[in-house]
This record gives sequence, structure tokens and C-alpha cells, in this order.
Amino acid sequence: MSEWASRRLHFIGVGGAGMSGLALVCAELGARVTGSDRSESSYMERLRAAGLDPIVGHDAANLPEGAEVVVSTAIGTDNPELALARERGIEPIHRGVLLAELCAEKRLIAVAGTHGKTTTTAMLVWALRGLGAEVAFFVGGEVPGLGPGGEAANAGWGTGELVIAEADESDGSFLDLKPEIAVVTNIEMDHHSRWGSVAELRAAFTEFTAGATAVVRPEDSELEIELAVPGHHNLLNARAAVLAAEAAGFEPAKVAAALADFPGVKRRLELKGARAGVPIYDDYAHHPTEVRAALSALREQGPGRLIAVFQPHLYSRTKAFGEEFGAALALADEVVVLDVYPAREQPVGELAEVSGLQVAQATAERIGGRRVLWLPDPKADALARLLDRNQAVGVADQVLVTIGAGDVFRLGELLVNGEGR
Repeated sequence: MSEWASRRLHFIGVGGAGMSGLALVCAELGARVTGSDRSESSYMERLRAAGLDPIVGHDAANLPEGAEVVVSTAIGTDNPELALARERGIEPIHRGVLLAELCAEKRLIAVAGTHGKTTTTAMLVWALRGLGAEVAFFVGGEVPGLGPGGEAANAGWGTGELVIAEADESDGSFLDLKPEIAVVTNIEMDHHSRWGSVAELRAAFTEFTAGATAVVRPEDSELEIELAVPGHHNLLNARAAVLAAEAAGFEPAKVAAALADFPGVKRRLELKGARAGVPIYDDYAHHPTEVRAALSALREQGPGRLIAVFQPHLYSRTKAFGEEFGAALALADEVVVLDVYPAREQPVGELAEVSGLQVAQATAERIGGRRVLWLPDPKADALARLLDRNQAVGVADQVLVTIGAGDVFRLGELLVNGEGR
């Protein structure tokens, strides 16, 4: 019997991209798995489809007797389930430690970097599975076609010798991993609450790659790859994926060919649908470099007018990058800025005066007189009127994209579903 079959694991925050994948794989390996999260999500739906029963809402009563407790950095010490676990003398397992435990069972390709790690990880899994390799995988996003019956998936436990895992630098947990092949897509400051400087961050990446037999960076290739997904940044991601696969023993040309029909990752320049003939995209970008990459990729398609709806993510990131966000958003023809999606943060102390208005002002200063709207209370009606007004004055080939790591994607879905004026 597998040692996993004797374990009982309770995941606090099980509805997240990383936590849900761990829960699914542990259950697949035979563990008894329970979990809770504060709200519904597509990941919660996927857990239920796999036969698990995640609970919406946190309560001490959710914690089973005798269960090990798995948490992410996002779980605060005031969480009632975590508090009860500590009362029982149970020391929680960080998700990074559990991921490392799982990955230690196979040859590990770990993909790290400030930008592009989710897509690069997904590309690797897509290509190698397309070539017949039953790789295990952990991706920080939903990839269409990787699940049972062609459904989307963010994790799976294959029968092969390889595991491909996204390695998260945001909380330093990527240092728990011991990759045979380490991929570094790029290094840039993003998570200021964890890393004090670029030098400190670079030192961490050096530690991450120290034990690897191969270290892969996208700039090491000049390889041209045909992709269905747009953007130069995706070409860089694909080059990194091909190099990593080559280091694992696969033929580069075959890997590149297997990427030709890669469908992309949900919330990465995902086409949600259209409103009155206007394509509506969504992108998870939450750093100025990522916003610039997303808008540049859409610019390549030659729209008559590119409309960006941006929701800043975290007060600390908005404070650190307000001016840079404005410069990146100025690539659009029209910009709508929403207020900050706070996630785990509160606007107190040095963050008390931070809002999306600063991003809107920085954008207005750089966009050359083109329209910038500050919409702190977002409604689909306002965006629908914006599209209608442009059509009324004869603007052809509009494209609208919602951008941000929060819930801004829901606005696009409302428009696609016909809501709003």
C-alpha cells in the first residue's frame, strides 16, 4: 500500500491554483483529502468533479480529527481551522514543503521566474504529453486539454518518471524544491513584502539552481517556433520549454512541433467571447512587464482601437509600480482603471492612501491625451456604453481586454453574456 493511502490531509485554502492541484494529486495517490476555502472558484468545481467535497467558508468544525494540515502563505494566523490545529499540537505543512515531498518521488523539472512560469510549465506538459510521456505536473493555472476527457486541468500524476512543477518565488517556497532541471524564465522585483532587493532575489534564484544538473534560460535559444498563442513573450516561454525538454532527453524539433497547437492557459490572453462583434480578452497580468507584454501581443493583431480595463492587484504592488503601470497601460488607445483588488492586504499604515486613482493619473500623464477613465465602482454598463459610443462614431475593429490578477475577468464575462446596456 502507498504511504499516501495512510495519510489524512486537510487543506486550508484548497480553492487556490496551487493548493487545489496538490489536493487532487494527493487524493489520486490514495490520501484522504478534505479542505475549505473562503469562496467558490473553478478550482473548487474541479475538486468536486474529482470526488472531493471542499467546504465554502472557514470554521474550526471543518478540521477532521487526526488530519495533517496544509496551508499556503495566504492563510493568516487568525484562521479558525489553523488555530484549532495548533491547539491540538499540529504543526501545519506549507504547500511548498508538500509540493517538494511529491516532486522528490520523480525526476523534477522546476520552472521559476517572475513572469511566464505558468505558461512555460504548461507548454512543457502539453508538449511532452503530446509526445506520449506520462508526466506528472503542477501548474499554477488551468490548461485546457490536460484533464480527463480533454477538460482543463492544473495538476495530474502521470505514470512516467518526470514531474514538471511551477516553482513559486513569491514566498520563497521554490527553495524547497530540488530540481534535476531548473528553468529560469526571468528575474525581476515583484513581491516586495518578501524580497528586499533585486540582489536578494537573485541570490535566491542562484540557490534554487545550485543543485540542478541543467539550468535553462530562454535567451539560450534562437530557435523559431510556430505558435497558436500570440506575443513575443510566448515565444520566449516556448524556447525555455523546448530547452528544458531537450535537457530531459527529448528531441527539440519534435517538442517544438508539439507546441504548435498549444491552446494557452486560462486567464493568459484568453478570448472570453465577444460583445456586438468586439472580441473580449482577459489576462492575469499584474506586473508592469506583464501588462506591457499582454498589450503588445494584442497590438500585433492590428486592432483599430485597443481598450484596456485594468484592476491593480495588492496595495503594496500598486504603490511600488504605479508609475510603471501607467507607462505600460499607455500602449492602449483607451484605458479604464478600477480600484485595487486587495487580496490579503489592508489599506493601512504606509498603504493607507494607495488606490487605483494613482495608476489612472500616471496613465493619463503618458497616454498623449487619449481617454483614461477612473472607475472605482466597476459596472458592466459603463464598459458597454464605452463600446457602444466607439461604434457610434465609426470605430472599427475594437478589442477590449480585462487585465489583473483579481476578479476583473468577471466584467468581461458580464459583457459577453449580454449584461450592461
